[in-house]
Amino acid sequence: MLAKLTSKNQLTLPKAAVEAAGNAEYFEVEVRAGQLVLTPVRLQRADAVRAKLAALELGDDDLAAAVAWARQAGAARRAARVAEPSGRYDAKPPRAGKAAPRRKP
Repeated sequence: MLAKLTSKNQLTLPKAAVEAAGNAEYFEVEVRAGQLVLTPVRLQRADAVRAKLAALELGDDDLAAAVAWARQAGAARRAARVAEPSGRYDAKPPRAGKAAPRRKP
């Protein structure tokens, strides 16, 4: 099978090769003795999150504390909301200044 490398370093893989690899979206690329070796990789988002947490040296206790803080902050925001005042919203507010003259009957 033949594949062409574009000027932007993009390589289009033949359909048969992609199907044989299980229609993978990502590939691990290695160079071995002048050959490119593509290995299909299945990314799992949870693995990426775990790797990031490990890199930041965050443990279970840190995560539990962060969740508790977020829940507490959310509850405080909900409690701080001001209740809407009761009353009529369709009535016009009183005019400032002179009162309107009364009409004669």
